[in-house]
This record gives sequence, C-alpha cells and structure tokens, in this order.
Amino acid sequence: MLPLQNRGESIPSFQPTPLDGARLNASVRRTSEWLDGDMTPTQALAFVKRHGIVLQAARGPVPSLAEEISGGPIRGSWWGHPKGREIFRASEAVSDSPEVLVCKLVDGKVTYIHRRLWPALVKIASQFRSDQLARVWSEHTPTGAHQSRCVPFPEWVPGEVLEHAERLSIAEAEQILSPWLALGKKRTRGAR
Repeated sequence: MLPLQNRGESIPSFQPTPLDGARLNASVRRTSEWLDGDMTPTQALAFVKRHGIVLQAARGPVPSLAEEISGGPIRGSWWGHPKGREIFRASEAVSDSPEVLVCKLVDGKVTYIHRRLWPALVKIASQFRSDQLARVWSEHTPTGAHQSRCVPFPEWVPGEVLEHAERLSIAEAEQILSPWLALGKKRTRGAR
C-alpha cells in the first residue's frame, strides 16, 4: 500500500492484517523469531505495530497476541496454558507501552491499537461507541482483586494526535482504517 499524502506530510503506510473471518493456520502466522523461545516484550510490541489492531487473547477477526505466543487457539483461559506466564509478560509489556491504546474496540474484548492508527481513529471516532474508544486497564486492589479502570475518549488522546487527526480528511482516515472499519461500528442494542 502506498503512503497517503496529507498536505505535504507523509502518513506511514502499513500492511493491514484482519483475518477475513477465517482462522489462519497458526504455523503460517507465527513469526520465526520466537518459535524456539519466549516472545520478548520488544517482539510483542513489534507484533502489535505490524498488525495495527490486535486482540489480547480472544478469538476474532484480527490476530490475537495470546494465540501468536501459544502457536494456535487456546482452549479455556490462557492463564492455565503452558505459555500463560509468557502471555502475561507480553500482555503487560504491550499494555504498559505509550505506543499502544488498550481499549475494547473489537467485540468488547481487550484490543491493542498501535499509535500509528490513533489519528485516523480519532478522526472517525463518531463511527464508534465512546465506550469502545475508552483507554482501559485493570488494577489490583489491596485485597488482591482486580478492578477495571478507564479514561474516557477523548481524554486520553495526546495533543499531537489530535492535531494530526485534524489535518486528516475523513476519507484519508477511512482509507487508513478501511481493513478494520467494520470491526467496531456502532451497533444498536439487540443487534448482536
């Protein structure tokens, strides 16, 4: 895909990777860099950067970080998988990165979105429900329980991303996100 031009600025090109509904063979999708060892935090971030939009662990229309690490679909919870600790470490590294938005864009599941897509996402935010674009995370309480937290959209959006989004046309934003637009479109209640 050629880079888009926006008032003299180049918008980085990318290779979209939605799975088009079909599950790809994990051996084809896996990156040979970590086939014989653990995925490092750097490799986990590179996986998200390469794919743009990635699910943490759920099955869906985009790649899953947990399935990438495990080598295929996981039955039950990934916490009980032999590579559960590796999945946890990779997920924590991705979640802690300032280059990744953690939200629930795809089917209400934990979704990682690389920063290179944020301006386009911001530009066409009206095409999504606000809860899909909220930054989410989980905290441990003093009792050890997990408590969900969020920063609503657009409070989490950095100023430079807002400025970049303003310079994009809606058509440019839709072109950048075209492989994923159907993933998170607004749905009315009961339309699932």
